[in-house]
Amino acid sequence: MKVEDVFGSFPALETERLLLRKLTKDDAQDVFEYGSDPKVTKYVTWNTHQSLKDTREFMEFSLGKYENKELAPWGMEWKENGKLIGTIDFVSWDIRNRVGEIGYVLSRDYWGKGITTEAAKKVIEFGFEEMDLVRIQARCSTENVGSERVMQKAGMSYEGIIRKGLFAKGKHHDLKLYSVLREEYDAEAEGERNE
Repeated sequence: MKVEDVFGSFPALETERLLLRKLTKDDAQDVFEYGSDPKVTKYVTWNTHQSLKDTREFMEFSLGKYENKELAPWGMEWKENGKLIGTIDFVSWDIRNRVGEIGYVLSRDYWGKGITTEAAKKVIEFGFEEMDLVRIQARCSTENVGSERVMQKAGMSYEGIIRKGLFAKGKHHDLKLYSVLREEYDAEAEGERNE
């Protein structure tokens, strides 16, 4: 299996409240709204957007990934109003070992509503069903309580702390590591079918 086999024609996904789709240039203003919020960008690896120019550079980077059939972000569109409120993606995919890692960011206006968890569950399902993964993991700063809650609610198990596992914004960060295995996902899905 190759990345382009799965992401060549970028798959749109849908949940109850979200459309997970390609970003477009028309989303730049929505992305700038949350990308320029220091509370949103506190724990991400990229710098807070200072101007629409920063956002447009991110958009060009993402559009290039779609074009080159690489791993690329799903934009999280809030169905109710058509607004782009965040992104979620596989930040890495180790094809040989069948391991993927997800990452996500969400506009502060939409925090605390289970939205990222909803998106993460859909992306995890996609990873196991369409990418043939055996393990999906996620990492967050040890201080990022919100992100850790998403991992827990998405069915992931805590594995431990990766000490100084990430260098970002001029310093090293300790990270919490969570994961879910294919057999755990299957058992959960089977349990829901039998309810």
